[in-house]
Amino acid sequence: MAAMLQPQIILLKEGTDTSQGKAQLVSNINACTAVADVVRTTLGPRGMDKLIHDDKGSVTISNDGATIMKLLDIVHPAAKILVDIAKSQDSELGLSPFREVVALLKNVEGKDEGFMEAFGCCLKKRSGLGVCAKYCFAEEMFVEIRLKQEELGQGDEVGDGTTTVVLLAGEFLKEAKPFIEDGVHPQNLIRSYRTASSLAIERVKELSTSIEGKSLEEKKSLLAKCAATTLSSKLIGGEKEFFASMVVDAVIAIGSEDRLNMIGIKKVPGGNMRDSFLVNGVAFKKTFSYAGFEQQPKKFVNPKILLLNIELELKSEKENAEIRLSDPSQYQSIVDAEWNIIYDKLDKCVQSGAKVVLSRLAIGDLATQYFADRDIFCAGRVTEEDLNRVAAATGGTVQTSVNNVIDEVLGTCELFEERQVGNERFNIFSGCPSGRTATIVLRGGADQFIEEAERSLHDAIMIVRRALKNSTVVAGGGAIDMEISRYLRQHARTIAGKSQLFINSYAKALEVIPRQLCDNAGFDATDVLNKLRQKHALPSGEGAPYGVDINTGGIADSFANFVWEPSVVKINAINAATEAACLVLSVDETSESAQGEAAASAIGRGRGGAALRGGRGRGMRRR
Repeated sequence: MAAMLQPQIILLKEGTDTSQGKAQLVSNINACTAVADVVRTTLGPRGMDKLIHDDKGSVTISNDGATIMKLLDIVHPAAKILVDIAKSQDSELGLSPFREVVALLKNVEGKDEGFMEAFGCCLKKRSGLGVCAKYCFAEEMFVEIRLKQEELGQGDEVGDGTTTVVLLAGEFLKEAKPFIEDGVHPQNLIRSYRTASSLAIERVKELSTSIEGKSLEEKKSLLAKCAATTLSSKLIGGEKEFFASMVVDAVIAIGSEDRLNMIGIKKVPGGNMRDSFLVNGVAFKKTFSYAGFEQQPKKFVNPKILLLNIELELKSEKENAEIRLSDPSQYQSIVDAEWNIIYDKLDKCVQSGAKVVLSRLAIGDLATQYFADRDIFCAGRVTEEDLNRVAAATGGTVQTSVNNVIDEVLGTCELFEERQVGNERFNIFSGCPSGRTATIVLRGGADQFIEEAERSLHDAIMIVRRALKNSTVVAGGGAIDMEISRYLRQHARTIAGKSQLFINSYAKALEVIPRQLCDNAGFDATDVLNKLRQKHALPSGEGAPYGVDINTGGIADSFANFVWEPSVVKINAINAATEAACLVLSVDETSESAQGEAAASAIGRGRGGAALRGGRGRGMRRR
């Protein structure tokens, strides 16, 4: 009787949807597998493209994994993690907030309790990234991956391998699904997967070959082959040698400069791909100009360049300005003062000796004509990014005043010219002394084609930068994946217990890369994989570099055929995919809180005056 009188415990708000247990875990795995299936066919040189159009009518054609994942409006909270790992593999973001979190976590006893608190403090204090991830399931999972990467020293994004990382994560989960359905505890799988990941990464490091110690020409040749491997799977794969050498020259031009925006990519519709060219310096589209612009010189040799962040035009009074005059003759002195201010600025620009004047703000018609009369080139409303690149290349400094302009703040270059490119006119600074910037001018037919070419070049640039920094490469074409798979199968035989099965399933999942390369090229995947397994099983180890030969449908030595990729790409992909899979496996319950007015009113009816207190921004109820 006493038990019957116990009050009901209400833990969650009315209308909250909860799901838990094995069914919930299988549902999350199915969602992630479905996302992986979307990008599966884009892998490799024969990968297909996806055409995505949004509700605004804009159309994107791409086979870049990260771009597709960004454009897909995925709402499933577990599947969102695959979008996040694709972004992390592709982007070039500073990780200082995450490094700070790692530092905080090292001092936290019991990371489960302090994890979100430390992360929330760091986000609010340092990064400005928005709401604490405490309230977002997918965000929490993503951050844990990034923290794990940081602790392993693999936190730098690599810029390519986005499709690979999504495919691997999806395949790891697909292989884990039968074990979950058979009642295996997820923690056993997670433990084995992390062990297998560590072994795989060590094996990649053993098989990697360094390109350090080579001459510049040799290194450029090797880097071009890495870039060509990346570009072979893109829309511009037909001209991969042409663009690969251009990308290598651009990356070498910026040297040790870490900022990716020092390589500018400008798109000009028209012409064909081979009309694209590289400027060892800065090029930007001619800005809006006033009358008198055509009278200015369009070419200078060794000019001095003045960079400004001020307006050079006649300032009118504010709308509410009021000037009281006792004598009408004083009005002319006020007008003269306005003109004297602008002429004083222009005189100081001329006296500095500069032959090219650029400003982030407007340069008016008076200033344009004034400079034209004195054989000086000027351009106003130059974008901040282009102005900063000109400053970095020419050695100049952006000025916020024209007073006391000394030679040290002026930039210089060997040649400045304005050139016609297609239907556009470009201002081009070449032979810059600092040389820490480069510009690729892309030509092509349709706008969508040029957009995809830009995304392809971004991947190639990132790969070359990573190869320069880490200088170790591994065989591509699925060779490294097959070798790791063989190594893990062999290692699994030395393990007693269920872990042997789990590591075997991890090894099998790695074969998805060569299998998908074959499927996308229209080859018999079973036949090719059997040949690869036989080759990689040779006791001498000579079969380790053998991968899929896309041209013949057989197998070939990927290393000898110069199908290479930086080892950091593969390490990052394996690590991120494994952590993503482990985090999805570790979730056994999802709660979706009630949303909207209906939920709020339901809560109000169920709990007296709670609706009055819980309403958002509605204030007191009217009487």
